[in-house]
Amino acid sequence: MSAVPTPCAVPERTPVIPDTKDLYVMPESGSTYAAAGVDIEAGDRAVELMKEWVKKASRPEVVGGLGGFAGLFDASALARYQRPLLASATDGVGTKVDIARRMGVYDTIGRDLVGMVVDDLVVCGAEPLFMTDYICVGKVYPERVAAIVKGIAEGCTLAGCALVGGETAEHPGLLGADDFDVAGAGTGVVEADRVLGADRIRTGDAVIAMASSGLHSNGYSLVRHVLFDRAGWALDREVPELGRTLGEELLEPTRIYSLDCLALTRTTEVHAFSHITGGGLANNLARVIPEGLRAVVDRSTWTPGAIFELVGQAGSVERLELEKTLNMGVGMMAIVPADSVDVALTTLADRGVDAWVSGEVTERTAPEAVTLTGDHAS
Repeated sequence: MSAVPTPCAVPERTPVIPDTKDLYVMPESGSTYAAAGVDIEAGDRAVELMKEWVKKASRPEVVGGLGGFAGLFDASALARYQRPLLASATDGVGTKVDIARRMGVYDTIGRDLVGMVVDDLVVCGAEPLFMTDYICVGKVYPERVAAIVKGIAEGCTLAGCALVGGETAEHPGLLGADDFDVAGAGTGVVEADRVLGADRIRTGDAVIAMASSGLHSNGYSLVRHVLFDRAGWALDREVPELGRTLGEELLEPTRIYSLDCLALTRTTEVHAFSHITGGGLANNLARVIPEGLRAVVDRSTWTPGAIFELVGQAGSVERLELEKTLNMGVGMMAIVPADSVDVALTTLADRGVDAWVSGEVTERTAPEAVTLTGDHAS
């Protein structure tokens, strides 16, 4: 299993040295990787610091430990499936990393990364099995990298999957010393005859919304432009409507729904899920609505969190723009038969998930696959 992450950098091209010596002055001493800005020792220290967190994000199928070139997962565990389908997803967290950098808080952004990946996997009904990560930094600060991995490991634990490998790349000259980005990829498995999606949806199905924990990890370019550039707010600004500072609100980790969604599939019939990320509620829900049908969602069934109204007011952002950029308080949606609603809501409530019936599936009488009606409750 590969170290998670292992210190490494993208090799630079070796310059071609002219044969004519008077065109090239030899340096007094040889160049080094460290002189180029890559600190291998710091990378080694980061790996040591993160080991305890990686160990906590495991599953019985994980084989081996840190230090190899690849993560190993015992696929014989899939023998219980009649026809196992592997699901794969990859993602990042966008410009939310800028909030973490400016706040100096690095141990939550990893949970955002995991949420973005595993909740894409669970949409088709797949159980997330394992993830790998990629952390790119301008300079390796061991404690900082270890904190990022801590968040990733905690996210994997919340999702029920293992963190089996990763990579840390140090890119001096391309990124500033404090700059970084994170990305990850995950793999899950689902029985072929239990794949969820548009082909299962029927007229009369109910649309259940699950509350988001906030902005999650989408739309931060708009949010940063509105709140920082236009409104001039600082991250340490106390915002009464939020009950905390702006920075604390913006750094709130993405809710991870994978185990909640899997619990639903075990307790009642589910036809489809939709992960509400970039593009907003309507665009993401439309991805699972089949031709000939449409989902009608009633805004009056919920009240978005205060942060959404603040962004709209501070930037004079029209509702349509907000709705196609932000999740507006809904992080995941489930489409279930009408007679499954009570069990579904009870299951989610027992797991601490705020959920409600937000709409229904009808025959399509307009071009749009999703129609939003009404106004949000005040």
